[in-house]
Amino acid sequence: MNDVRVLVVDDDFMVARIHSGYVSRVPGFEVVSVAHSGADALAAVAGLRPDLVLLDIYLPDMSGLEVLKALDDVDVLMISAARDVPTVREAMRGGAVNYLIKPFTAAALAERLRQYADTRNRLTAIGREARQDDVDRLFGAPRPAPMPKGLSPATCALVAETLREAGRDLSAAETAELTGLSRVSARRYLEHLCASGRAELHPRYGTAGRPEHRYRWRG
Repeated sequence: MNDVRVLVVDDDFMVARIHSGYVSRVPGFEVVSVAHSGADALAAVAGLRPDLVLLDIYLPDMSGLEVLKALDDVDVLMISAARDVPTVREAMRGGAVNYLIKPFTAAALAERLRQYADTRNRLTAIGREARQDDVDRLFGAPRPAPMPKGLSPATCALVAETLREAGRDLSAAETAELTGLSRVSARRYLEHLCASGRAELHPRYGTAGRPEHRYRWRG
C-alpha cells in the first residue's frame, strides 16, 4: 500500500520543520510539502493532492478553520494551541478527522497518525458497501495508545502516579530521580502518557538552545 502523503501547514517555519520530522519518522507516511499560509496551503492541496493535511489554525492570512471549510476531498488533522471548546467544535463540524493541541510530543502525533491510517485501511477493506457493524467499528471510540515495546504496565503506573502526585510539571530528569529510572526510560514513559492523553507536554523556554520538555498530569 502506498504511503500516506501529508501536507504540513504552520506559519512558524521552525515548528513546521519539527512537525515534518515527526511525520517522516512514522512508517507509512511521507511529507510532500510544507506551507506557511492559508493561500499556500490551498494551492498546495490543489497541485499536490495530498491524502492528509496537518493544519494549524493561526495563519497569517486567514484562519485555519477557513482553510478547512475551503478544502475538498482531503482529510485534515488540526494542530493548534487553541483549547477553547467553540474552536474545537467548529473544527469537528468542518470535518477534521482529529484535533491535536500544541505543544505535543512526537509520540502523540504518531499515535494519531496510526489511528488515521488504521481507519483508512479499514475503509479500503470494507469495499463498496458497508454493513452496520463496519460503520459501528469506524465510528467507535479510539483505541487507547498501545504500550510501546520495552515498557511495562507496572512501571508506567509508577510514573503516572509520580506525575499525578507531584501536582506540578516535571522534567524527565526529575521523574527519573523520583522513580529510580534512568532519564531515558522516564522520558519514554512520559511520552507514552502524553500519547495516551493522560499527561501533557509543557516546554520551558530558556535564553538559548532547545526548550526543556516538562510534563504535567492531566487532571
